[in-house]
Amino acid sequence: METHEFTIVADGLDPTAEDFETRFLEAGCDDAAVAFQKGRILVDFARRAPSLEAALASAVDNVRAAGAQVVRIEPDPLVSLADMAGRAHLSRSALTNYFRGHRAEGFPPPRARVMSDSPLWDWADASAWLYRRARLSRAVAVDALVVSEANALIDRDAADFGRALDERVRAAVRALD
Repeated sequence: METHEFTIVADGLDPTAEDFETRFLEAGCDDAAVAFQKGRILVDFARRAPSLEAALASAVDNVRAAGAQVVRIEPDPLVSLADMAGRAHLSRSALTNYFRGHRAEGFPPPRARVMSDSPLWDWADASAWLYRRARLSRAVAVDALVVSEANALIDRDAADFGRALDERVRAAVRALD
């Protein structure tokens, strides 16, 4: 089993309550650090599980069992060119060239801040594009898809989340290859 590192961003609990941290510990988050920053609960996991989707599904269940509402899972799915360069171990100039179509065509368009000087891309889209061009490992591209699919399903009830995540990840991975 691997150790998977990720953060669940949540809300719905009073961080000044006496039992704030204990609730998470008793709900099964004994492999996580719990913090409150910028108005959000951050549950930073290092979870051992057979797959990232299994780690995410059990962590979401645990955070919900603590009484918190899951907002999203990070690492952040929206990334800048600099973020992509760090995650893909490529230079920022290489990614700029891909984006501008100088080295290859079809780089995914930005998803947010499109008209600004610092647009943001969907990491799952960008990682799949990089993987198909042998610039990123399959494992990194699959992990990006898993986090993206988990965030798309975050509003599902606890019983349905793990099953739905497994189904969507299987479909996304088939599309990746």
